[in-house]
Amino acid sequence: MEGQASSLTLGLAGQRVLITAGAGGIGLAIARELVGHGCRLAVCDVSDAALDAFRTAFPDAVVMKADVSNEDDVARLFEAAGEKLGGLDALVNNAGIAGPTGGVDEIDPVEWRRTLDICLTGQFLCTRAAVPLLKAAGGGAIVNMSSSAGRHGYAYRTPYSAAKFGVVGFTLSLAKELGSSKIRVNALLPGIVAGPRMENVISSRAAQVGVPVEEMRDRYLQNISLRRMVDPEDVATTTAFLLSKAGRNISGQLIGVDGNVETL
Repeated sequence: MEGQASSLTLGLAGQRVLITAGAGGIGLAIARELVGHGCRLAVCDVSDAALDAFRTAFPDAVVMKADVSNEDDVARLFEAAGEKLGGLDALVNNAGIAGPTGGVDEIDPVEWRRTLDICLTGQFLCTRAAVPLLKAAGGGAIVNMSSSAGRHGYAYRTPYSAAKFGVVGFTLSLAKELGSSKIRVNALLPGIVAGPRMENVISSRAAQVGVPVEEMRDRYLQNISLRRMVDPEDVATTTAFLLSKAGRNISGQLIGVDGNVETL
């Protein structure tokens, strides 16, 4: 109403959230954001160094080494999280790898399978383990990490793009399946996220087509309407909104955090 002040209340304090690959990159940015809102966290990662640093920074969190594509690892992760947090209110399926760069006739089938195992099957395994805990809590939220590559075809990155398109289908299906259990499911589609992984992707692509790295970086930026990369913190704040009370009626949505990537 005109003249009436309003405020955005996230209401995340005390929420129990599990973040996969939460000790580095986008996952770490999400963890920092959620801790700032008073959430209680469980995280997994595969890097011992990253996990050690996370334990030091967040001594109250549940921290485990786990590969999301490994069923036994996932079972142990969710058993520990459920026990130590006393349940679960939200899952952030963040774990993923860049996968190989190359023509479809050059890609090793082992690398293809590994990319899909981590980026897509890992989300299935974690969601499968999380849903009973979310139902026991009376509902909750899931945020799946897709990518702009899940909206656009991505030449020479077919395993990654295929996996991220799969995440889109997984998300839309889950939103319908789990809505009656008061579980909201959305996907984030980050674009060109600044950081070491993206620099490796740009370098690999530059080598693939035989141009300097700086020229390839400029090509990527020219395909973004805002002409800038995304920071991990941009993804983190959007994740917090989707998990919060402010996002209570948002489900089945594919939300780009990408500066409007026009093509890849």
